[in-house]
Amino acid sequence: MAIRANCLARGYSGVRPELVQLLVDCLEHDITPLIPERGSVGASGDLVPLCYLAAMLIGEGDVLYGGKRITAGAALAAAGLRPITLEAKEGLALINGTSFMAAYAVLALQEATELAYAAELCTALASQVLLGNHAHFAEFLERQKPHPGLAASAATVRTLLAGSRLGDPDRRSGPAAVNGFRELDVPIQDRYSVRCAPHVIGVLRDTMGWVESWLTAEINSSTDNPLFDIDADLVHSGGNFYGGHVGQAMDALKLAVASVGDLLDRQLELVVDEKFNRGLTPNLIPRVADHDWAAGLHHGFKGMQITASALAAEALKLTNPATAFSRSTEAHNQDKVSMGTIAARDARDIGELVAQVTAIQLLALCQAADLRGPELLSPATRAVHVHIRDRVSFVDQDRRMDGDITAIVAQIRSGALRNVSSF
Repeated sequence: MAIRANCLARGYSGVRPELVQLLVDCLEHDITPLIPERGSVGASGDLVPLCYLAAMLIGEGDVLYGGKRITAGAALAAAGLRPITLEAKEGLALINGTSFMAAYAVLALQEATELAYAAELCTALASQVLLGNHAHFAEFLERQKPHPGLAASAATVRTLLAGSRLGDPDRRSGPAAVNGFRELDVPIQDRYSVRCAPHVIGVLRDTMGWVESWLTAEINSSTDNPLFDIDADLVHSGGNFYGGHVGQAMDALKLAVASVGDLLDRQLELVVDEKFNRGLTPNLIPRVADHDWAAGLHHGFKGMQITASALAAEALKLTNPATAFSRSTEAHNQDKVSMGTIAARDARDIGELVAQVTAIQLLALCQAADLRGPELLSPATRAVHVHIRDRVSFVDQDRRMDGDITAIVAQIRSGALRNVSSF
């Protein structure tokens, strides 16, 4: 609604100011149309979804108002607003454009921004609880491969690791060989899901940079058709409604987000697997004496790792590019379409899945930190551990954990984890 009002307020769409004002009034009174997610190919923009927005302004269809589903006419009346009677071009101006897909895209980008930081937080925690090599994130390395996203990601991980007493901040080489070779007690190089994390998250960060630029242009454009050149007294018919930039941006963003989800799933496997977690318990179960009757009774994070793997796989499945599936519609008038709306919906779906993977990994990392000794964490990650423990307790025996995931997803999306770990 805000994007559509902004588009029409630019003054090139041939609508009256009162139409834009009614859109703004509906926003201010929290009257929102109920719009189906599906049904747009992103060609003449979002014709089908935006019809529901237009219907609200003329008092038709259903809306949410005061937390209830009621008719648009009743909601407008309750707010002291009157439906508008559309004049020439105004109906077309309301439904012709990219506002629906752009709104989805902005929300997907916002979620990706928080996920990028949360993934760097997971990497810093993983490096510590796995007693890893913090030198993998040295500034020297990023200077030799100067992608801005890579540099930003590595710098964030370094900051989050500062002051840690878990892992090695300066492990750059092994001891000298004796008799031709030496088997190291401590590996020099961590596995790729930790060592190369800034290279994966950095791709997402760089993608977000140009996606933000494209979306900023899109939501500040006139995206309907035809448009009016008042100074030249001309009407121009064109294709500004076409969602190509949104579609391409979302296909790229969703792939980068899904790749981060896959990265965190691989980190989680290292943390729960006693073959790789360097002395942590199998599946992060509480430590018990061998003779204790509870030894082997609990499954710890086994089910959580299975769930994270399933979520990551589903996210990766959705990365198929929507923009590659153009369809000819409207009797071959719309013979090449953007599929931008579907791409944007995919990006939001993938963001939701990866947020859940990230939450599971954070819960597992906090469990691992408790087993190592949370007082040994860096100050930044220790603050996150405290914040999470205020909401989710240590897993001392098997229990339902779906509510735990939901609680931490909320902390990721709100930016709370970023706030508590900033010093």
